[in-house]
Amino acid sequence: MSLRISALFLSISLLIIGCNEDIEFKFNSPKKINIDKKLSFSVQELNGKEFDSIEFKLDGKKIATQNGIEINIQNEILGKHTLTAVVYYEGKSKSLHNAIYFLADKKPIIYDFKLINTFPHDAKAFTQGFEYHNGFLYESTGQKGQSSIRKTEITTGKVLQQQDLDAKYFGEGITIFNNKIHQLTWQGKIGFVYDLESFEQEGSFSYGKSVEGWGLTHNDKELIKSDGTERIWFLTPENHKEIHFIEAYTNKRKAEQLNEIEYINGKIYANIWQKNTIIIIDPKNGTIEGVANLNELSKLVDHSANNKDYVLNGIAYDQENNRLFVTGKNWNKTFEIELVAKK
Repeated sequence: MSLRISALFLSISLLIIGCNEDIEFKFNSPKKINIDKKLSFSVQELNGKEFDSIEFKLDGKKIATQNGIEINIQNEILGKHTLTAVVYYEGKSKSLHNAIYFLADKKPIIYDFKLINTFPHDAKAFTQGFEYHNGFLYESTGQKGQSSIRKTEITTGKVLQQQDLDAKYFGEGITIFNNKIHQLTWQGKIGFVYDLESFEQEGSFSYGKSVEGWGLTHNDKELIKSDGTERIWFLTPENHKEIHFIEAYTNKRKAEQLNEIEYINGKIYANIWQKNTIIIIDPKNGTIEGVANLNELSKLVDHSANNKDYVLNGIAYDQENNRLFVTGKNWNKTFEIELVAKK
């Protein structure tokens, strides 16, 4: 009798479990996709049950209310996105989230370079920011206790004007916008604004969500900032508020540790930390359109100190005369070069 009662209780228990069995969903989407492809996504219920309706979102924005469809993503920015499915069933709802990476739709062009001119450069300058303005090169140097902003003569490398930072700050990128010098610091979460003529500090600003301060440049209306990751931020020049960002990707992967940057003819040119490389980025969506290998330039510089940090880090562009200048951390030379696409 006790065996029959036990069997009866077991049957009832299994029935209760079966009735309360929750719906189990599987969210199908690719982990990465090139933006010239159509993005497909769907949700399956693994126990054969039906749900009432579904809603899909990309980064919080509704994109579909049908299951198992495809959408165009060619106008999206590259990098990491969050795809969300909200499933409605039995008076309930459940949200499912998948991370997805959008990649460029083409390979980057590979560039070599042509050496035009060679000029002296202060080998004690740990170059972090580099910019051409009205016939002179302006530079920001790093290292605590050695950081500064300076104005230099191109042909001689002579420092004509200099303003040192407080020893607690590690200087990073600079750019000149509306007759002001804007400068970043590395991990201090603070930047400074100086008068272009006197180099007197006029103000400071805090960072937003960007990780650190690395490179700085500008277009016609925004400051553009790298933070040591694959992200490039766009800031208002008035209050340095971070408005939006892009992420730098090829058709296969991201480029991290973006360092000194320069805005040239509608594109962002960026150094990569510890590499003698410049990448060319589309500021609209983050596509890496070109990669320039400048290792041969490094061989023309005195590296007797044998420091791994003494790498290319400095891009300056003379728009009027179409001159591209590059240098590096503690390099004793500045080079004028022309990038040439490899055939």
